[in-house]
Amino acid sequence: MSQEFVIRNARLVLRDRVVAGSLQVRDGRIADIGEGHGTAGEDWEGDYLIPGLVELHTDHLESHYSPRPGVRWDKLAAIQAHDAQVASAGITTVFDCLRMGSDEKGGFAAGEMRDMADALEQAADEGRLRAEHLLHLRCEVSAPDVLDHFEPFRGDANVRLVSLMDHAPGQRQFQTMDQYTLYYKGKTGMSDEEFRAFVDRRLANSAAFAAPHRKALADHCRRNGITVASHDDATAEHVQESIDHGVRLAEFPTSLEAARASHAAGLSVLMGAPNIVRGKSHSGNIAARDLAAAGVLDVLSSDYVPLSLIHAPFVLADQNEAMDLPAAIALVTSTPARTVGLDDRGEIAPDKRADMVRIRRIHGVPVVKSVWREGERVA
Repeated sequence: MSQEFVIRNARLVLRDRVVAGSLQVRDGRIADIGEGHGTAGEDWEGDYLIPGLVELHTDHLESHYSPRPGVRWDKLAAIQAHDAQVASAGITTVFDCLRMGSDEKGGFAAGEMRDMADALEQAADEGRLRAEHLLHLRCEVSAPDVLDHFEPFRGDANVRLVSLMDHAPGQRQFQTMDQYTLYYKGKTGMSDEEFRAFVDRRLANSAAFAAPHRKALADHCRRNGITVASHDDATAEHVQESIDHGVRLAEFPTSLEAARASHAAGLSVLMGAPNIVRGKSHSGNIAARDLAAAGVLDVLSSDYVPLSLIHAPFVLADQNEAMDLPAAIALVTSTPARTVGLDDRGEIAPDKRADMVRIRRIHGVPVVKSVWREGERVA
């Protein structure tokens, strides 16, 4: 465990305010916080000190493991590259998404995701990792083989989050065929005939499998204390279905109606940090800034750009009059941690884990100067 050390002359982003002060770390925990510049310890020259970021949904590991179609990289090397990138972005706790079920994106063979999970565990045991890595299983409930893919993960203590998703046309993220055709036909290069057969197959699978698979997975999570996430809810009916299945995290609602209903029911509403930075959704759905303005945005995820998770809160604090910097930072620290039951982190407060990030803003874009996990510097 780490030695005791002191930081001074920092701007501490606390739960409800930003203060100039000092901070003492002892045995991997925050031991004390003081206001004022102080005289002992390392001088941070007025840089921000924020909690380590908690990332609940990132597909980024896939891009390192399969950097080109049909290419597979060494798993340990891919994990280390992914880990280095998330840690250098200030992320100290990351839920790595692994796909369950052969969905319309093609994807990975049966057992491949289990092998990746085993490699993650090996990397942690061998001290290769800077951030703490937990598992988020993204379950395509309309896939005939989703339960087969999920089976090897039953009893895995690293599985802390399971999302239930259905990417069939006319469902949730793709409520119109125009959206679906633009996204998938253009991406895959299928002919008109191939695409029609593909759509028919996906619709049939959704009708046959989505409901029973959704229930089976939700029941397993309820029995085992695993947080359940919905995905791309679009209507009040979708939200009610999520509530009935014990969902605590509403990922990427596609309408203001669904976001409001989820937030009102006590679900944490998650949107993509790239959506905030860009000012719009890449798939044409609602802008995350609109949800923030409506007061129904609770959690941000980097999704596919790790550095966006630290960039987006500063964008929100600058542009949303109703959200100050502590509230914006909570979207990537304390609220995601609390949503998945990690109450020991996500806040600059005594007795919390010393997961911390030093930030300096240059021309508006935050620069991650250094990162600590449990009091040990990791980046």
